[in-house]
Amino acid sequence: MPEAAQTPGNGSPPGNGTGPVNGNGQPNGPGLGARRPASLTLVPAAQEKLATKDFKSDQEVRWCPGCGDYAILAAFQAFLPELEVPRENVVVVSGIGCSSRLPYYMDTYGMHSIHGRAPAIATGLASSRPDLSVWVITGDGDALSIGGNHLIHALRRNVNIKILLFNNRIYGLTKGQYSPTSEQGKITKSTPFGSLDNPFNPVSLALGAEATFVARSIDSDRKHLTSVLRAAADHQGAAFIEIYQNCPIFNDDAFAPLKDASSRDDQLIRLQDGEPIRFGAAGQRGLRAARYGGLEAVDVAAVDSESLLVHDAGQDDPSYAFALSRLDTAAAAHTPIGVFRKVERPSYDALMAQQVRETQTKQGAGDLATLLAGGDSWTIR
Repeated sequence: MPEAAQTPGNGSPPGNGTGPVNGNGQPNGPGLGARRPASLTLVPAAQEKLATKDFKSDQEVRWCPGCGDYAILAAFQAFLPELEVPRENVVVVSGIGCSSRLPYYMDTYGMHSIHGRAPAIATGLASSRPDLSVWVITGDGDALSIGGNHLIHALRRNVNIKILLFNNRIYGLTKGQYSPTSEQGKITKSTPFGSLDNPFNPVSLALGAEATFVARSIDSDRKHLTSVLRAAADHQGAAFIEIYQNCPIFNDDAFAPLKDASSRDDQLIRLQDGEPIRFGAAGQRGLRAARYGGLEAVDVAAVDSESLLVHDAGQDDPSYAFALSRLDTAAAAHTPIGVFRKVERPSYDALMAQQVRETQTKQGAGDLATLLAGGDSWTIR
């Protein structure tokens, strides 16, 4: 397999599948009744039933023992058959880093691309090929340092791509330097006396870019991660998912309080759209609005029930979702997971296609050779 690109094992060209139904003649859209996921409106449906094994390549999976990437890969491969999309209509684009090895292990089209530029490459694919389901795999270093501008503009434009950011709060591939999400005071090989940087909160950053879909999950919680992937696929436009991912070699147990049975119920806030926000072993804690637009955790029994929040991911103004994201601190005292925001807005690729059609209607299809040799050219003698 060449380093830059991979094709499915069947060698099929992109766009080979057709039709609105699956191989059994039933409407597509697992878990959605007869409706297909919203992001797949223009993507062909598979003509045969696919299984997890169909999305596994022949490449040996090589990460460090215990790496959270194994769990994410397994969840992703097991989820994709739900979409009932031909493998040749799925593209996985990555940048540089440990997480970015993932396209090698997918028997789909894939590209192990340039550091930080995966969102830009995925933007081109999604805009020019609406028959593809495009997924971006990136990490906290790849996406939030050199790739920061590409990430926020892909989200701002609302390109129909799904971005999975593996956040382990460290540079793993280069052997343990601090990353844009490492906590202040973090001692690493590049910060021997402790990091002075204030870290990025990836969910807050995505919401600041007004991403239309923003979520968070955890590598070891396969059921929750799958539910978030499903929600992202059912969103027309850019979807951003931060995944807390353990790096057992250079930043082990960074998210241990959120996984440990003795502490996770008190610290994890599982967001369910339309449901009262409750957490704690007995659901005894909730959230209410605080001064100046923030949120605060309270004992449910000690406050007026009318003041307690019901989660609404469909709020058009991102302020509420942003306030939720600010609950998360380095100490992980209150950490929301789930879908923070899911709102509808025309996607960039759909608007571009419409603009092209309208222009062609008014001016004709045009001719590239004529354009290149047009009036605004010079002859050098």
